[in-house]
Amino acid sequence: MKLPRKPWIPGVPDLSVRRPEVPERMDSPDCDLAALHRTYAGFRAVNTVVAGWQLTYRTQVRPALAQAAGRSRASAAPVTLLDIGAGGGDVTRALLHRARRDGFSARITAVDPDARAYAWASGRRPVEGLEVLQATSGDLVREGRRFDVVLSNHLLHHLDPGQLDAVLADSEVLASVRAIHSDIRRAPAAYALFSAGTLPFFPGSYIRHDGLASIRRSYTPEELAAAVRPGWRVQAQVPWRTLAVWDAEGWDAGAGEAGIRDEEDREDEDREAAVRDQGDRDAGVRDEGDRDAH
Repeated sequence: MKLPRKPWIPGVPDLSVRRPEVPERMDSPDCDLAALHRTYAGFRAVNTVVAGWQLTYRTQVRPALAQAAGRSRASAAPVTLLDIGAGGGDVTRALLHRARRDGFSARITAVDPDARAYAWASGRRPVEGLEVLQATSGDLVREGRRFDVVLSNHLLHHLDPGQLDAVLADSEVLASVRAIHSDIRRAPAAYALFSAGTLPFFPGSYIRHDGLASIRRSYTPEELAAAVRPGWRVQAQVPWRTLAVWDAEGWDAGAGEAGIRDEEDREDEDREAAVRDQGDRDAGVRDEGDRDAH
């Protein structure tokens, strides 16, 4: 699908057509290992700024975790997440931290078939509840694994049509509540800003070259909507993200949101009670001081 022609931006190639043939250097099996490691190390900063998981977590992941937590409350089982094509694992770790910060007892599994990504991710500091595997989504399906939430970051534009269909089909089997695949949305402004923003940074890595290549390879929401399996919905997320989302039959998004609101209401009530208690204590101190003064 062609994007509408827009005013030319200096340094930005024609993005009216998706270019899946544009190579990314880090995908090459003989790429420089030191440059690859610097790339993995830089992903934490890059993904924090551009990947949009703060918003995706609030709007897509957290409601699904709330629904899963409600189902498993009787057994006290933790909620479970799967990150497909996790690379260096920075997004995996960030999501585990966010889930636990929100009070979920959570476990997350990161999988990537690339031995180099597995070596990097598994070699970092261990975190309780984090599992790192060298595997594909198909491997986990064959093992009979199941997770409450399945997700990926910047994976879909790497896949050919057959691989895309297979990952989405695997996600439907693996996810008991929701699957969310987040990727870049191809846009001239995104290209220009990433090009300018990364120019002074990440020397000796593949971040700038491969990031720009990824934008050229990525889908628009309309293109991805035409490529996904039935039952998936595709939506744009500001500023330049495209999400493919699948919900398991019978799960109630409203119930997940309601659970979050109830928890937030309880936290607000606790904070208000703490403020009132502190006010009462302060008033008691003042009264005692007034009596002493007399």
